[in-house]
Amino acid sequence: MTYIVLETDEGIVGVGEARVVGRTHTVIELLKDTRRHFIGHSAYDTEAMYQRFVRDDFNLPGGEDITAFSLLEMACLDCQAKKAGIPVYKLLGGKVRDKIPAYANGWYTVEREPEAFKNAALKVVEKGYMGLKFDPFGNGDLELTRKEYIRSIELIEAVASVLPPYMQMFIEMHGRFAPHQAIEIAKDIEKLKPGWIEEPCRPDDLGAHALVMAHTNIPIATGERLYTPSEYRELFEKRSANIIQVDPTNFGVLEAKKLAFMAEAYSMVIAPHNVGGVISTLAGIHLMATLRNGKILEHFNNFADKEVKNAGNWYPEIVDGHFSLPDKPGWGVDLNIDFIESRPPQIKDGVILDPGLNMFSKSDWQKRGQKAYI
Repeated sequence: MTYIVLETDEGIVGVGEARVVGRTHTVIELLKDTRRHFIGHSAYDTEAMYQRFVRDDFNLPGGEDITAFSLLEMACLDCQAKKAGIPVYKLLGGKVRDKIPAYANGWYTVEREPEAFKNAALKVVEKGYMGLKFDPFGNGDLELTRKEYIRSIELIEAVASVLPPYMQMFIEMHGRFAPHQAIEIAKDIEKLKPGWIEEPCRPDDLGAHALVMAHTNIPIATGERLYTPSEYRELFEKRSANIIQVDPTNFGVLEAKKLAFMAEAYSMVIAPHNVGGVISTLAGIHLMATLRNGKILEHFNNFADKEVKNAGNWYPEIVDGHFSLPDKPGWGVDLNIDFIESRPPQIKDGVILDPGLNMFSKSDWQKRGQKAYI
C-alpha cells in the first residue's frame, strides 16, 4: 500500500491510500516531482488539481499519474469533510443506502485442487458475504493448455457446488484471454450462472470485450485498469461491459462519481474495484453509498492481507454481508503510522521483490507470493 498524509495550514490532517502492484515507489517519486501541483494550493480545489496533473504537464496521463492524483484527492476530501464535521459521502451528494453489499476476494490462496477450493469457499460462506470472486485459471496468455483449461473448469464447478442460492460467484480472468478462449470458457460455465466474468481480454482491447459480450449471457465486468474518462468513452460507445469496476484509488473519487453518471445513462452498474486496506475500503463504502447504480463492493482483508487492518485505528467490518455506513467526519479513520512504518517493502540486494501476481508464468501465483507490504 501507499499512504499519504496531507496537512492544511489550519492543522487539519487528511489521509489517502492506494495500491499499485509493483510500482509503489514510482508513485512516491512522482508525488515528489509534482509537489508544485498541490503544495500551497487549496484542499478544496481538487478540480484544478486534476487539471494540473492531467493537462498542464502536457503528458498523456497513465496509471501512476492518476493514482498520485487520487491519493491527493482522497486526502483533500478527508480534510474538507473534517473541516465541515461531516462524513465524506455527504460531500458526494448524500446517501441512497445505509448498507453496502460486499463480496470476498483473496480467499483462495490454496492448491489448485477442487477440494481445496471448495473448502476455502465454504469459509467465505461462513463469513456471510453476498458473493465471492476468484481466478481459477492457471498460467496462460491468450489461451490455456487443455490440461489447465479442464482444471480451471473443475475449480469453478467445485466452488459453485457449495454456494447458497443468495451468493453470487464472480469469475476473474485478469485480462489474459483472446476473445475465442474467453467465449469458450463462458459457454462452458454459463449453466452455473456466474454473476459476471471479469476483464476477459486485455483491458485496453474494448472491441474484444464487446465480442465476448455478443457471445455469452454472462454479464461482463471491467474497468479497474482504465484510468481516464476518454478510455471509458470507448467502453460506453462499444457497449463493452455491463458492470463498471472503476477503482477510486487510481481514478479519483469524484471522477468515479462522474463516471457513475455516465454509466447510468447507458444502464450500467458500478462495482468498485478495491484491493486496498482501510482507507481504500472506506472510500469504496462512501462512494457506493451515494451511487444510484451501485451494485457491490470488493473486499480482500478478511482473507488476504489481513494485517493491513492494523494500518488504522479501526476497520469497517462485514455484518450479514454488508458494510455499515460510517458516520464520523472525513473517512472516519486515523492512520497508525508506527504500524505502517514497520512494514517496509521486501528488498533483496537493493531490488524490491516481485509482489507475486505474475499469473502468466508463476505456477502458484494464487497464493499471493510475498506478504503484503505497506
